[in-house]
Amino acid sequence: MNVKNAFYAQSGGVTAVINASAAGVIEVCRQNKSKIGKLYAGLNGIVGALREELIDTSFESDDAISQLLHTPGGAFGSCRYKLKKYEDDVTEYERLIKVFRAHNIGYFFYNGGGDSADTCLKVSQISEKMGYPIRAIHIPKTIDNDLPFTDYCPGFGSVAKYVATSVREASLDIESMCASSTKVFILEVMGRHAGWIAASGGLAASKKGEAPHIILFPEIPFYREAFIERIETTVRQKGYCVIVASEGIRYSDGAHISGSMQRDAFGHQQLGGVAPTLASMIKQSTGYKYHWALSDYLQRSARHLASKIDVDHAYAAGRRAVEMALEGKTSLMVTIEREKGEKYKWFLGEASLENVANMEKKMPRNFITKDGFGITKKAKDYLKPLIIGEDFPPFKSGLPQYVKLKNILTAKKLKSDFHF
Repeated sequence: MNVKNAFYAQSGGVTAVINASAAGVIEVCRQNKSKIGKLYAGLNGIVGALREELIDTSFESDDAISQLLHTPGGAFGSCRYKLKKYEDDVTEYERLIKVFRAHNIGYFFYNGGGDSADTCLKVSQISEKMGYPIRAIHIPKTIDNDLPFTDYCPGFGSVAKYVATSVREASLDIESMCASSTKVFILEVMGRHAGWIAASGGLAASKKGEAPHIILFPEIPFYREAFIERIETTVRQKGYCVIVASEGIRYSDGAHISGSMQRDAFGHQQLGGVAPTLASMIKQSTGYKYHWALSDYLQRSARHLASKIDVDHAYAAGRRAVEMALEGKTSLMVTIEREKGEKYKWFLGEASLENVANMEKKMPRNFITKDGFGITKKAKDYLKPLIIGEDFPPFKSGLPQYVKLKNILTAKKLKSDFHF
């Protein structure tokens, strides 16, 4: 019996809990040595497969793997690299299959968002077409929470907890100084087309009228006049105004209020600069003193404030991906399913990658208040369970302790290198 090896890789922007999924994958592979030989991890995502830079995870101790559960970042390196369309260029796919065949890889686990789901689907389809079928399972991961067919995406819950906490703490700071100093504070958060992260800032308010006073969503067209009017009203009533703004907010004609002409490897416009743009508007229109901040990478790397339920989801999704492959399944994504009822309960499901790849799940309109500046009770009921629980990493000398893997590469078997 030819026992196949497995390949795992991380893709896209990493999260505070993506390594928990990696731990789940590795542990189940080790528990099934009679069915899965070695588990290789791609150095820097799918790029590692193309370059035949495969990390032999068998060199890592069980203790080191268990420490991945509380370590942020991408333990094996991630990437932003989108495979070309098969019809346009077959070279990349031929290279992948050559590498997988050379290392006897029959299982493919890709941990990422929508573009990663597309890659996973292509690997499954094209490996079959090329006569070397590979069981490919996608493990969901994105702080944007925009993958369809899953109740939510691992990584998002911890970002939501961080953003809500930051808004609550910053609001107390602004409130204490507003009589003689700063009156407006803006927190810019990630979210290209979907406002899930911005919405999570709304959890900071424990009762009506508390900060944040304005949330700006990509799903709602931005109107400068209405925005300034709401700020002025809020400052008159409260003495200060706290704003959470998604980086992807747009005018009614679809143009971003801030962004560059550059694009990333996935073809997405480079965003950023929303907070200072809004601050400039506020200064020009009101004269109020302001401050702004970017949550940026801090929001997705803050393992010290991770949501316990998010860690549990990520770990379980990694474990389930391997189990699905061993059951003979392929071209699927692991999903998180929410049971009906007042008490939050969940289970794992699956969705076809043909339905998931390159699709985005945006905020439902009934999650956003009629005026477009806040979240509704429906949104809060959805969001609250995802930030529940604390799962602190171990601390030493006042700082969190994280594991650094050996990441030893296995010997290359192909003579030629792949050039991008």
